Parts: sequence; structure tokens; C-alpha cells
Amino acid sequence: MTDAPEPAAPRALPPIGLIWAEARGGVIGRDGVMPWHLPEDLAHFRDLTRGAPVVMGRRTWESLPPRFRPLPGRRNIVVSRGAAAAFDGAEHAASVPAALALAAASPESAAAAPPASATAAPEPPARIWIIGGAELYRQTIDLADRLEVTRIDADIDGDTRAPAIGPDWRLAASDPASGWHEAASALRYRFDTLTR
Repeated sequence: MTDAPEPAAPRALPPIGLIWAEARGGVIGRDGVMPWHLPEDLAHFRDLTRGAPVVMGRRTWESLPPRFRPLPGRRNIVVSRGAAAAFDGAEHAASVPAALALAAASPESAAAAPPASATAAPEPPARIWIIGGAELYRQTIDLADRLEVTRIDADIDGDTRAPAIGPDWRLAASDPASGWHEAASALRYRFDTLTR
């Protein structure tokens, strides 16, 4: 765990995306966990976020199974207002701006886009992913240009809801283009990409 200092100078942020799965009514969680098991969504999440910095709140970090902390193949940044806690394998940021500054300077960028010369600074990552929870989504949705939402066609009880998606967001792609995929668990789902 490292506690990141505030950056010395502002840096242009790479594009920001938010990613979540929701049941009908915008339910994304219950008692601190996702109230469903959908391996197809987990694979979709992995494929989209691999190699990119991911920013999450403390409770989202704590909800990850210990064997997946930190999420492999990604720079993990945990936002927590309190004193730096033990986020083994992740970095701590005391605020959303500090987390985004850390993510913008992500070392993953060197692999994604190497510098033009040995003395040039690495390019910023192609995208920063906000992966939860609800409060972090609400704080960052206005900064985002892309939403990746897995829609689950089921009524599931929950105590945590996705942020409201305003009228400026447009559906850019849906997989499948119409209807639903059916999971081995019999849950019906689809992957929606929204942009603005």
C-alpha cells in the first residue's frame, strides 16, 4: 500500500469510463456485494479494464474476494477519506481528484503507448475506469465520456443503486443488438455502451 502525494501540477486527464452491472430498478448491490453471480459479466469487466487504471471506493475494495485484491493486470487506486489503510497491492488516494491524477500518470500507459523517445514522458493511459461504488459513480459521472452497463433482466432486491443517467447519454452499442443473452444461471443480460 502506498499513500499518494497530491500532484505538483494539474495534468490533462485521459478519457474516463464508468462500468457497472445493474438489475431492474438500477440495483447494483445489497449488503456490500453484488446480489447475483454472472460470470459472463465478470469476464466482460475483466476484458474492458485489463491494462487500465481502475479507481474504486474503500467498500468496493473490501467487497472484492481477497484472492482478487488487487485486481490483476490493472493499477488499483482506492479512494478513502480516512487515513491510509492497508490496501495491500493498491494505492490510496484521499480524494477523487487525487485518484484521477494518480490514474492519469499510470505506468500502464507505457505499455499502451510508449514514449516517442527515451526522454519523453509516457503517454497517459487510454482510459481510466471507475468501478464503484455508488458514491464514486455519482461523483464522477459528469467527468465520464463512456458508460459500460451490464443490464440484468431481473427484479433483485438491493440497497445500492446505479447513478442516474442523464439525457445527454446516448446508446452507442448493445450486445446483443436486440433481446438478451441467457447465462448458464438462467439470468438474462445484455451489455450496453453509452457515450456522449
